[in-house]
Amino acid sequence: MGGFQRFVKRMRVLMDSRSFQLLLFVVLGVFSYLMMYTNVKPEKVHIELFKPAEQTIRATKTVEDPVKTKEQVEDSIKQVSDIYTLKKEYAQNKVDLISSIFDSALEVQKETAPSLSADKANQDGSKTSPVKTVQEKVSLLKSKLTDEVNKDIPDQVFEALANADATELNIAKDSVITAVNKVMNSRVTAVDVEMARNKAEQELRSSSLHTDMREAATTLARSAIIQNVFYDKDKTEEQRKIAQENVDPVRILQGQIIVEEGQLIDREIYRQLELAGFLSTDKTILPFVGLFLFIFLILSTFYYYVKSSKTEGEHRNNQLLIFSLVYVLALSLMKIISLFTGFRFTDLGYFFPAAMSAMLIKTLLNDRFGVAISIIIGAYGTLIFNGDSPGNMDFAKGMYFLFSGIAAIIILSRKNFKTKILQAGLLLALVNIVLVFSLLFITDGHYTKMEYLFYTIAAIVSGLASSVLTIGLLPFFELGFGFLSSMKLIELSNPNHPLLRKILTEAPGTYHHSVMVANLAEGACEAIGANGLLARVGCYYHDIGKTKRPQFFIENQMNIKNPHDRLPPATSKNIIIAHAVDGAQMLSAHKFPPEIIDIAAQHHGTSLLKFFYYKAMKEDEGTIEAEYRYPGPKAQSKEAAVIGIADSVEAAVRSMNHPTPEKIEELVIHIIDDRIHDHQFDECDITMKELKIVQHSLCETLNGIFHSRIEYPELQNLQRR
Repeated sequence: MGGFQRFVKRMRVLMDSRSFQLLLFVVLGVFSYLMMYTNVKPEKVHIELFKPAEQTIRATKTVEDPVKTKEQVEDSIKQVSDIYTLKKEYAQNKVDLISSIFDSALEVQKETAPSLSADKANQDGSKTSPVKTVQEKVSLLKSKLTDEVNKDIPDQVFEALANADATELNIAKDSVITAVNKVMNSRVTAVDVEMARNKAEQELRSSSLHTDMREAATTLARSAIIQNVFYDKDKTEEQRKIAQENVDPVRILQGQIIVEEGQLIDREIYRQLELAGFLSTDKTILPFVGLFLFIFLILSTFYYYVKSSKTEGEHRNNQLLIFSLVYVLALSLMKIISLFTGFRFTDLGYFFPAAMSAMLIKTLLNDRFGVAISIIIGAYGTLIFNGDSPGNMDFAKGMYFLFSGIAAIIILSRKNFKTKILQAGLLLALVNIVLVFSLLFITDGHYTKMEYLFYTIAAIVSGLASSVLTIGLLPFFELGFGFLSSMKLIELSNPNHPLLRKILTEAPGTYHHSVMVANLAEGACEAIGANGLLARVGCYYHDIGKTKRPQFFIENQMNIKNPHDRLPPATSKNIIIAHAVDGAQMLSAHKFPPEIIDIAAQHHGTSLLKFFYYKAMKEDEGTIEAEYRYPGPKAQSKEAAVIGIADSVEAAVRSMNHPTPEKIEELVIHIIDDRIHDHQFDECDITMKELKIVQHSLCETLNGIFHSRIEYPELQNLQRR
């Protein structure tokens, strides 16, 4: 312990130099680099084709697998079927053609049919045009159609159409159009044409047409039925292009296991290892440059943060030195634990006491530095606990470290938790369990009951270890940097302490008064967020100076006359004022912490001894007021300010006859207002709002002490007798 204290003293002297501060950050950077060097150094692996792998190999970076991607694209394209388009206009065109043929036949029949006037002329013997033959009708019909149509239709069809009358032609026309429409409105592929024609033929076979006309109608229907569904190359290519674009590139992900230990390295695994860069002989410095930039960014940001803070001089040097020591300690512990991650469970990082550094910084410095160290530890944790895969980053553990540290800061921010770090560790263990399980559930891993138990134990150990290590390390930091620890305060509050026994035996009234003031001040300090334990212990010793002349203070004057009645005011004033100075000197001689000494010296501030001042004024109106004031200094801390108020309030209430809540509140308000107007709080950071809280707390405590008692009738009668 002494060696650490001497080390801190030397470092604090060196910290006054800006050059040394810069050197400290350089040392921290080099130390951090060495701690994480192996976590980014490319791993050398021995790989031979068709031989078992000597170790499990994980991908150190995410790379695209072009071969697998191409296979996925080809499979996706194959799954796109050829697209065929239905040409509905084909059916309409054929129907129109059939209609035209039958309409032409009807025209021929009309033109060649003998008229009534022609019949009469023949009867009279007059000369008329001869009746057309079948061939002439066929020739006339063909003349009304195109050569292409005439070529495709057999002569038998034309002959049947020429021989038919108008009624039969109309029936045949309707039958053929109906059959063609029925078939052509459905999809007819190249292989389905013959089947569709047979279907139309079957439809016409059941019609009432005579044989020649039915055969002609069937022939026309069969010729009208053609393929109406065709392969659409453009749409097919478009769909295949869309399918190709929807294929995500196949990647080998960072941290993905490429081959496990003992697994045969076939050509596919060998190709993936080559793709991931394990077969490359080229050495790269990029990981080392990245680590340098990573550490440089973190430390330079923190250096700027420290330099831009409002704290100056020794306090800022202490902050920087404490932070650096905790930084080195946490990083070293993290690295040591990471070296044991080669066992069955590789997630030993969850055992790391992630909140230890945050707890220490929060207790020794403040919340902002605690959050800063939590962020740094979380960032470093992603690299250090990367599963023995250089270049990987375990963000799950980084988040766990970060939020565990922040949770510890929030827990320690609660009232009185600074003195209950172990209880804070128990609560933190519960928070860690929730954190771990949230991360496990998010990743949707399939874990066994034993693995869940492992993570639960790790979270509990992490929380408890954080608090235990904080409790164990705090005394070193507090002694080395001159902090007043809770354990030291508890030690000083022991009634068997020589100075407390001195007060009890030599000035019992002062001892009782000090205990009463301690009860008042502790509650008031805790109500405003100040150190209640420091206030209590400070109260025990604040009047230690009265042990030099105990009989000159009213609380110790039992069955004796007040000696001040026989002394001049100036002498009484000197005796009373001396107790603050004497107390500070006695505490310094016994090597008490500066905080306790300051309370003894400051609890009266520069207040006026009104009783003796007014007594002196009666004797000499030229009395100087400043001579009847305490030498100070004024209260420099909230604890000293509250103790000063509680000291005056306790003495004043004790001298009251039948104190009531109203009288007590009026007295407390008067004493606080008097000190405000006397500027006794000008040098400490207590606020008007906090003084109001102090007033309320003092009144509550005093009402509990001096509560009204019930007067029983029997006692009243006895008293009257």
